[in-house]
Amino acid sequence: MTFLDSSALNVLISAQKRVTLAGGWIRLEGLRAAVARVVQPVGLDSIIACYPTVDQALVL
Repeated sequence: MTFLDSSALNVLISAQKRVTLAGGWIRLEGLRAAVARVVQPVGLDSIIACYPTVDQALVL
């Protein structure tokens, strides 16, 4: 992910709610610095788990 604005934040939060209700999960990986600067202050990383690599994201 290279860009994240308020619309994308809302989409991710809505998707997380729906996926969780269906018994699934969403994980983000490899966030670029610009995206991490948005994700962390708004607390999205406390709602959707974030990992440095795909391999780490897929470990259950």
